[in-house]
Amino acid sequence: MSKTPAWLDRLGAGLSRLGARLEERRAAAAAGDNGNGAGDGDPGTVPPDHVPPPPAYAPEVPARPHPAEAIPWGMRVAAEAGWRLLILAGTLWVLMRVISAVQLVVLAFVAALLVTALLQPTVARLRRVGLPRGLATALTAILGFVVIGLVGWFVVWQVLDNLDNVADRVKDGIEELKRWLLNSPFHVTERQINDIAKNLQDTIGTNTQEITSAGLEGVSVMVEILTGMLLALFSTLFLLYDGKRIWQWSLKLVPSAARPGVAGAGPRAWRTLTAYVRGTVVVALIDAIFIGLGIYFLDVPLAVPLAVFIFLFSFIPLVGAVVSGALAVVVALVTQGVFTALMVLLVVLAVQQIEGHVLQPFILGRAVRVHPLAVVLAVATGGLTAGIGGAVVAVPLVAVTNTVVTYLRAYGRGQVSRIGPAPHGATVVDLAPTPAPPAPKSESSPPEGEERS
Repeated sequence: MSKTPAWLDRLGAGLSRLGARLEERRAAAAAGDNGNGAGDGDPGTVPPDHVPPPPAYAPEVPARPHPAEAIPWGMRVAAEAGWRLLILAGTLWVLMRVISAVQLVVLAFVAALLVTALLQPTVARLRRVGLPRGLATALTAILGFVVIGLVGWFVVWQVLDNLDNVADRVKDGIEELKRWLLNSPFHVTERQINDIAKNLQDTIGTNTQEITSAGLEGVSVMVEILTGMLLALFSTLFLLYDGKRIWQWSLKLVPSAARPGVAGAGPRAWRTLTAYVRGTVVVALIDAIFIGLGIYFLDVPLAVPLAVFIFLFSFIPLVGAVVSGALAVVVALVTQGVFTALMVLLVVLAVQQIEGHVLQPFILGRAVRVHPLAVVLAVATGGLTAGIGGAVVAVPLVAVTNTVVTYLRAYGRGQVSRIGPAPHGATVVDLAPTPAPPAPKSESSPPEGEERS
């Protein structure tokens, strides 16, 4: 046999050593996996799901961020606020639809709340004298409704008694106004005045059907008004008689976690509403008396009905003063002439300026102070939503909401004692007697003997 070449021997020996090294590495890797709990099989085998670590020279690959972290912070905040605002807007829309469906009932109940806020102190005084609750409620309601009925009867009597005189004065005033226009620097001719009068007569004759239908609609509106007045009457009687239990029953509808805050906010809201109603009545009465006296001394007819009209329209902020003052000026213009109308305008403006800058801040005070922009927006929204009734209740609703939100925000921060003294007075004690919960103590609370700011 021929001898094997030396290079084949060396190649075989090298392959044998390489195979031995591979077996050693495979055994070491299997032993390491079994020691870390990654594999349970034969130490000589590598698990199929084993992923070897990357070599040291491989570049680092950053992990992908969470999807929420990839969105900018401002966009995340806007999205969070956006869906919450959409839910609030949907809730308000549904609420407004429900209120529109039962608008008459809602306005009647709100009117009952306003009247109750005005009459409740009288009931409380009668009960302190010793009268039972039912008798005190009956006497207060009868007295209030008798006063309202007498005022209405007196107004109707004055209108009917002065109707003929007013008609004659209107004719004379129109003739005087016509002469003033002819002699004025506006270069108005008699033919133009006659054309205007003829066009007005033609318009009234052409639209007779529309006027008739408007009259029929007015009849239906009067029926709705009478229905609302009856609802407000019954609601007022029950609120005066049983307001305490109605308030306590309403508290049971609130979740127990929020009940202490609502129990403290309720009396403060009622105090704000009472202050608003009583202050508004006083201001409206002063407006009616002084403007009515000015109209009376200027010899304008229907002074008393105009004064009552001014009193009623004073409950509509901003708009009521303009409408009632304009009506007084128009009546003075067509009955007494231009000079008297200008004097009535000066009286109306003077009284309203005193009211806006002196009477309202002094009488209403801080309890119902609302920013003028909020008043304008509230009156406009209430008028568009529910007409005159909505405009009347808009401002007290905003004032009460402001009081409730302020209290709840302070209560949530544990600072109830810093927003003012506890509610006091007969109205609050009788209608909303639930006391406010004690303020939680904190390190910054003053000692017991010191006065809190």
